Amino acid sequence: MDFFLIADACEGLGPVVSVVKALFNIIKILVPIALLIMGVIDLAKAVLASDDKEIKGAESKLVKRAIAAVAVFFAVTLVDVIMGLVGKGEEGSDGASSASWSACWNSR
Repeated sequence: MDFFLIADACEGLGPVVSVVKALFNIIKILVPIALLIMGVIDLAKAVLASDDKEIKGAESKLVKRAIAAVAVFFAVTLVDVIMGLVGKGEEGSDGASSASWSACWNSR
């Protein structure tokens, strides 16, 4: 892709789009990892305490956090895909093509 076409597609929103996509990538990677690490730490504490009730509670927390981690990963991925597909080839009411938004989002 030509850089100047991408710059025109973003119409001054290039830095904002870049920051949002960077935040999406950080959230998509770090939040699930943090949730899983916190769950493993809780489980390790319960195992070291040798209390069956605490172990069951920690296992339950770990499963819930793992489900939350998968949900966060797929939610952010889904939003990223939807933003990439928004306006592909449609023409707005003012006659301007919204494909430029898609080109801007996918170029960053």
